[in-house]
Amino acid sequence: MQLRFAKMHGLGNDFMVIDMITQRGRLSPEQIRQLSDRHEGIGFDQLLLVETPQSPQADFRYRIYNCDGNEVEHCGNGARCFALFVHNQRLTGKRDIVVDTAQGRIVLHMMDDNQVKVDMGVPILTPADIPFIADEQATTYHIEQDGQAYGIGALSMGNPHGVLLVDDVEQAPVSQLGSKLTKHERFPQQANIGFMQIIDRKTIKLRVHERGVGETEACGTGACAAVASGILQGLLDPEVTVHLRRGVLQIQWQGEGQPLYMTGPAAHVYEGQIRL
Repeated sequence: MQLRFAKMHGLGNDFMVIDMITQRGRLSPEQIRQLSDRHEGIGFDQLLLVETPQSPQADFRYRIYNCDGNEVEHCGNGARCFALFVHNQRLTGKRDIVVDTAQGRIVLHMMDDNQVKVDMGVPILTPADIPFIADEQATTYHIEQDGQAYGIGALSMGNPHGVLLVDDVEQAPVSQLGSKLTKHERFPQQANIGFMQIIDRKTIKLRVHERGVGETEACGTGACAAVASGILQGLLDPEVTVHLRRGVLQIQWQGEGQPLYMTGPAAHVYEGQIRL
């Protein structure tokens, strides 16, 4: 089996993207793990598959696999790369692209200079739907790890997130604490854990430990979740600039029950083909 692919990234969060519409193939979890290896494979945080939609209302189906081989529900940086990929490959001429994901439908809007605005949908706040174990919905929850209590925001952007406020994101224990909280028993499907430093009401810094991946250079859904959590706590305005390791995302949200919008860049690195 030989497959053509593209290597892409959104703010350093990198992807292998495969068109499964004009070519056919199937990758096992073991093959995905091998391909993700940065020494002996292609090297990537996630694999993105472009597939035929399952409903006539959508243009494509968007599937995401972490480098550990497990399929996940959503990836914001990947969504922007997905839009640029189908545009570059001339799979569509539309600037508004409707995409089905494992957690519902999203709309990707191609802008100038490879910027993409993504309608990320309405943030999910009900604990059972995140999923997160709690007696009732709250803006923050107390969670214990290694005998220490933390205040954490919990919500879903199509994938589960926990958000911690920190004084200095550069000093935050992203690897040590993030790797533990991502598998905390109160997140039954695990979660991405964001460490958010608030600069002012319109600006934050963020680092994210992603489940099944570790810390990445950027996390689009993590940026959305952090801003939503900050707005729910009354700490942020409806339009926020998020500074990640490799660049900046713009997040807009008018509050509970409203769709959240993310705008940021996508970049094509190279194209290749691989025989499996």
